Amino acid sequence: MQTAETIREANVRYHDLAAEHYDSKWGIGYDAVGQAQVSGKLGKALGPAGLPAGGFDRALEIGAGTGYFTLNLMRAGVIRSGVASDISPGMLRALSASAGELGLSVETVACEASALPFSDDAFDLVFGHAVLHHLPDLAGAFREFRRVLRPGGVVAFCGEPSSHGDRIASVPKRCALAVAPLWRALLGASSRNGNGTAPAEEDRLEQVVDLHAFTPGDLSTHAAAAGFADVRVCGEELAASLFGWANRTLEATAEPSEVPWAWRVYAYRGYLLLQRLDRSLLEPRLPAALFYNLLVSARAPA
Repeated sequence: MQTAETIREANVRYHDLAAEHYDSKWGIGYDAVGQAQVSGKLGKALGPAGLPAGGFDRALEIGAGTGYFTLNLMRAGVIRSGVASDISPGMLRALSASAGELGLSVETVACEASALPFSDDAFDLVFGHAVLHHLPDLAGAFREFRRVLRPGGVVAFCGEPSSHGDRIASVPKRCALAVAPLWRALLGASSRNGNGTAPAEEDRLEQVVDLHAFTPGDLSTHAAAAGFADVRVCGEELAASLFGWANRTLEATAEPSEVPWAWRVYAYRGYLLLQRLDRSLLEPRLPAALFYNLLVSARAPA
């Protein structure tokens, strides 16, 4: 059985290893498209109220990684002052490098979500993307989110895997692995590591650090237990996630430099097209639990 300390060590090692190629693996960019993607996800999580007209004065990202959310939100004017926290020094170094290239000033802090080194009532927004499922002490983390938020401040997390969606996503992953040799042959790409798999250590560690898949009730319960009000959970991406996971699984078996640019354009544009289909047709009509991603938001009582 994994202990909190072994999980912590695995998280640091996995994300340090992933930092170098993380942005290219997930197609992360800081242009107008990236800003619209991130702002749209945060606005969706916050619900009918949406993003405040003047943005957030001071915001803390949990598990900021290489900066996809913080840097895009700063560029879009959604947050004016950002603090990026992560357990991985490697991720934070990559974030700082990108911030420097973009001309942004961002404070970075290496810490655990359940032991934040910030004073009470320090932030207007605490947020994150695809991070809660890595945390061994969710109850402690939500208490910390509540503590560092100012009265009336909001917490919002996007991109958390749903229990049902995680099971659905295993189907395109298995299918992609089955056809990967043929796919590589058609594209003229050689197999990664000589056997068509992701790097062994990274692949092994991923099985350790992915701790949770959630129901909407799981996330609501954690937020309410920590003292939050106006808790809201919604779902995001069904068709886009099936398409995306198939493509990412295929790409993970090949040498990245040998995947043709035309394929990357197809995968990227197809994902955006299906994302629009999800938003307009499926998300307003289907229960949150059916989607791959869950988004949760709540408010610190005034």
